[in-house]
Amino acid sequence: VPMVAPGNVQVHVINSTLAKVYWDPVPLKTVRGHLQGYKVYYWKVQSLSRRSRRHVEKKILTFRGNKTFGMLPGLEPYSSYKLNVRVVNGKGEGPASPDKVFKTPEGVPSSPSFLKITNPTLDSLTLEWGSPTHPNGVLTSYTLKFQPINNTHELGPLVEIRIPANESSLILKNLNYSTRYKFYFNAQTSVGSGSQITEEAVTIMDE
Repeated sequence: VPMVAPGNVQVHVINSTLAKVYWDPVPLKTVRGHLQGYKVYYWKVQSLSRRSRRHVEKKILTFRGNKTFGMLPGLEPYSSYKLNVRVVNGKGEGPASPDKVFKTPEGVPSSPSFLKITNPTLDSLTLEWGSPTHPNGVLTSYTLKFQPINNTHELGPLVEIRIPANESSLILKNLNYSTRYKFYFNAQTSVGSGSQITEEAVTIMDE
């Protein structure tokens, strides 16, 4: 198997899900056989928004021939990663380069995990929601948009409310009685808005 590890491993983080890794090629005489390529082992150490550590699954990408860089796609935003590089010949792989730590920046969050509408009265509805399963950063706020839908399914004027990130419920007041409303709800990080969840509910007709 090869004798030495690739040197001077560098990581350039391109965005929240993509990084580029560079390394110096090993001297050919240390390959001790036919140079097949380089393998990059990389794994997520932890999410920066949640301190949970779970079983770490190492991922491996193989770059054929005498390449000296490669792309690592499909990374998770706002996470800490480690990687190392090894050279490969027909017999196997050589020693690993020292682990290199890199961090991905924040991304936009996934949609809120649920949106529930309860306690209809003549002029109010109660909304409850769950934070996104993948915040992909620090949540800064939620955005609620809603509008009435009349019997011919035409949409009325859209109202927009910004809600602090630490809230998980809201009572909407001053609604029209016996009216169906459509709700659109999403979360934000400093990068932008995540995908929205939609729901409909009706205020009651009379007490």
